[in-house]
Amino acid sequence: MSSNQASCNALDSQYGPLVRKKSGSRVMDILKKIDRTWFFIGLIFLAIAIGLPSHWFNSLQFTASNLWSISPFLLLSATVAGYLEAAGADRLIGKVFSDRVFLAIAAAAVFGALSPFCSCGVIPLIAALLVAGVPLAAVMAFWVASPIMSPSMFVVTAAGLGVDFAVVKMISAISIGLFAGGTTLLLQHLGLFANPLRLSPVSSCGGNPADKIRNTVTAWRVWQHPERVQVLWQKTLAMVLFLGKWLTLAFVLESLMVTYVPAELLGQWLGSGSTWAVPLSAVIGVPAYLNGFVAVPVVAGLIENGMTPAAALSFMLAGAMTSIPAAIAVFSLVKRPLFFWYVLLALIGAIAAGWAYQAVLILI
Repeated sequence: MSSNQASCNALDSQYGPLVRKKSGSRVMDILKKIDRTWFFIGLIFLAIAIGLPSHWFNSLQFTASNLWSISPFLLLSATVAGYLEAAGADRLIGKVFSDRVFLAIAAAAVFGALSPFCSCGVIPLIAALLVAGVPLAAVMAFWVASPIMSPSMFVVTAAGLGVDFAVVKMISAISIGLFAGGTTLLLQHLGLFANPLRLSPVSSCGGNPADKIRNTVTAWRVWQHPERVQVLWQKTLAMVLFLGKWLTLAFVLESLMVTYVPAELLGQWLGSGSTWAVPLSAVIGVPAYLNGFVAVPVVAGLIENGMTPAAALSFMLAGAMTSIPAAIAVFSLVKRPLFFWYVLLALIGAIAAGWAYQAVLILI
């Protein structure tokens, strides 16, 4: 062995592990900087490309289309939330609703049943309301009632399942909203659900500018104050990026569920008129994706095959309030106790409404 080779071997044995360790640490540092949600989305698309290559483009197209359709709601709600905080009006609005919380719950339940939002589309608006300081009880009333019914949904439901069924679904939406708001308010009085949002404050060089205006007077003309304009842009961008990544993940999973959880399979599970049909329909309705408009002809077919109207109502209510795509978005937005409470409300509300409808049908 030459003296040069011996020197190289000696250097490699002495410094080689350090170089390799430093190189490995750089890779780990790069991976740590990558957002885990976006990394997971990339892995899903990679898995689809390898295992289901024919579905890859369809999944990408489905995700992009849904993100595009929901983008106006996302941008508007994020901008409103950013503006309210920049103006210093978030606490003012929260106080107005807090002073009239029972009226706020009732109004939120009714307005939610009349609003045109789906279970995913309502998430950005919910975030804006919570950031603005609207009481959680009122937000929850709107949250659970909104995806159940809308003017267009009422028309489609009446055409496919009858006016009586559509009216019952509308009443159920308002009732569940009132129940959700009232019980949430009660739990808050017991000390639960403080600071429900997961959204973290936006930091910047020299401190968070939002902290500097938090104790100042409300200034509605935000554009006249550079520091408030900075808060507006920062808060808006933070909310768009935060909710955008989770909604992307939700729509990717939804694209797979639409393809691989066919309506015929749901028909086999829920086509029974047994005693447990109502709670079983609600339980299956929570994780099973079912677009509200698509649900009408599917449920009509299930009823023709023996499913009771009460079980059909329970399934549609639970599926509308929460599904796996919507649940992912909710999980990203609020802390875990509130998330599980939201899912529990969907189950209890759907089952109670189904049993109540069943009792009415028996009496008449």
